[in-house]
Amino acid sequence: MAKLTMIQAINQALGIAMERDERVMVLGEDVGKNGGVFRATEGLWERFGDHRVVDTPLAESAIIGSSVGLAIGGMRPVAEIQFFGFIFEAMDQIGTQASRIRFRSQGRYHVPLVIRAPFGGGVRTPEIHSDSIEAFFAHMPGLKVVIPATPYQAKGLLLSAIQDPDPVLFLEPMRLYRAGREEVPDDWYELDLGKARITRPGDAVTLIAWGPMVPVAEQAADRAAVDHISVEVIDLATLNPLDTATIITSVEKTGRAVVVHEAARSGGFGAEVSAQIQEHAFLSLEAPVIRVTGYDTPFPVPSIEDFWLPDADRLYQAIQAAIRY
Repeated sequence: MAKLTMIQAINQALGIAMERDERVMVLGEDVGKNGGVFRATEGLWERFGDHRVVDTPLAESAIIGSSVGLAIGGMRPVAEIQFFGFIFEAMDQIGTQASRIRFRSQGRYHVPLVIRAPFGGGVRTPEIHSDSIEAFFAHMPGLKVVIPATPYQAKGLLLSAIQDPDPVLFLEPMRLYRAGREEVPDDWYELDLGKARITRPGDAVTLIAWGPMVPVAEQAADRAAVDHISVEVIDLATLNPLDTATIITSVEKTGRAVVVHEAARSGGFGAEVSAQIQEHAFLSLEAPVIRVTGYDTPFPVPSIEDFWLPDADRLYQAIQAAIRY
């Protein structure tokens, strides 16, 4: 068992899936000879050739449109959108084709498609590269939305996504690609889609995060522990389907909840989490649910993104506010 970065774990998952099932293929911009912008597909073109590792034109609508046809036709494509902010070009293919065909055909056809996309701030990218727009897609019935926060998760969730009979949007936090290493089994393993994980237990406040905000949440929990505030941290891992049961069980225990995400505040997925808590755990709440988010502006230029992104200080203040209420 090796210690891998998240990008290495993703690369390993793709290689294992392609070895195990000849229907699995990779396509996207620069995924072949170049191995991808972040090297997620490095070495796959040499191992599996042009027919299974396909360099495409700079045309996201064509990448996803072709992948939908391939999936219906019996393949299991893993399509890469080079940066999540570029996905608007493929909204029609995702929203009116990939996510609806099973429903439209009354179960006759499935679309076993995985769409990979790096996202999130903290790495000083140009405009449109760092957008956190996961709430757009969590709102699409028929599309699963998965966001790993660790290398171990990334491999296990990606292998599960590739096995899933329906389309999965697999979002990869850029800031976590090489942020650390973790022991990852060499062989095939799967993690359940739609299952949150409790990264640390607590009994005073429930802190809910996903993707790039999970390490930030853990930092805030560590700081709160110094003040003898016991914070339970939940990593959702999957936004759709949402593991509401784990959230509600935790909030019923703690009586307080803080939700954090990078995306803009209005209409962000934190609003859905807050609504679920209000609907199912209202009588357990000792304080209003608090959201810590990005601001209602486009993602800013690199020089000021640190001021825009939620950090451990903002989260710690929210935890204190929940306790003091």
